[in-house]
Parts: sequence; C-alpha cells; structure tokens
Amino acid sequence: MSLSPELLLHSYSIGIFPMAEHRDAPELFWVDPKFRGVFPLDGFHVSRSLARRIRKSGFSVTINQDFAGVVDGCADRADTWINAELRDLYQQIHHLGHAHSLEIWEADHLVGGVYGIALGAAFFGESMFSRRTDASKIALAYLVDRLRQTGFQLFDTQFLTAHLASLGAIEIPRTQYRRELDEAINASADFTAPLAQSPEGVIQRITQTS
Repeated sequence: MSLSPELLLHSYSIGIFPMAEHRDAPELFWVDPKFRGVFPLDGFHVSRSLARRIRKSGFSVTINQDFAGVVDGCADRADTWINAELRDLYQQIHHLGHAHSLEIWEADHLVGGVYGIALGAAFFGESMFSRRTDASKIALAYLVDRLRQTGFQLFDTQFLTAHLASLGAIEIPRTQYRRELDEAINASADFTAPLAQSPEGVIQRITQTS
C-alpha cells in the first residue's frame, strides 16, 4: 500500500500503525497490538548508574536538530522495520510539525536519539538508537521529562520490550489504550516549547511522581 502523511497521521489517531517486514520490503502492513506498550510519564525508572551517566556523560541534548540523522540511526541495524517509504513519510510528517526527534551529541557527533509522532497530547515513540553506552536511555530520560513538562498525557511505545520494561514501561489492553488515546488526542501539548533541561533538573523531575 502507498500511504500519504495524512493517512498515516489518521492511523495513529485511531490506534494502528504501519511497519515493513525489513529495510528493503516494498510494502507496509498495519499493526494493531492486542496489548500496547506505554510509558507512564510518572513511572520512568532511573537507576543510580543511569543518574550518574546523565550527570557526568558530557553529552549535549537537542530537539529537532537532526531528525533525518536520528531516523537513519534507528534504521542502521541488521533487522529494521523502517523501509524507504516509511523514512520518506516520517520526513514529510516532520516538516508538517507532527514528528519530532531528540538528539544526543558528543561534541559534534550524533551518538544517540529517539523520534516519534505527536498528536494532541499523545506521543507515539517510534524508535531509538545508541552509539555510546546508555545514550538511548539518556535520550528517553530527557524525552520523558520533556513530555511531562509540555503537557503530554500518553507516551505510546507500541510494543513492550525487556529494555523498555526495565525503565518503567508497561503493557495495557487494547481497549484501555484506545480510551487513553481518545483522551490524549483531544487534549493539547507542545513538544517544542522552550525548556531548561539540565541534567540535575531532569533527574529530580522524573524521579518525582505526579
């Protein structure tokens, strides 16, 4: 199937999303998991070692400075569901203001990041990557802090992996997800709002429950 940016955004708004079998797959297929992975925004787990890495890594953090680089970093692995059509669609949605990236830099080298799609107060996390120890975990910590501070209600991770579960992600049934999605879609949030996200401030905020 061939998707338009508008159809892709509509699919997210009703709880489904497309994937490719692999990088060179010519077609996409729809996914509607029976159980959905989500990150409770007040439940991110920061271990002592991760807090130490956030404080002392020396990384700098930006948003939307290299969206294409983050998508390509996420696709740069042996097994990826991001094919050429999806990559192009994400770029188009980024230009429309609905897809965002958070980048982790070591000097001027992109060493980690995460990207996703925002609709209302729902953020659909697509993928993340890391070229340095814990860079993707640090990206998630900064992302959760940003989502909390800018009014988001739902952080969708699509699936639950052991890695995400170790950081606080959970699974919820499809019916519960749809209810939470409906509420979030009809609310508002601003991913790009200017924020002061110092390492210590991020740690303090995301280790406090709402």
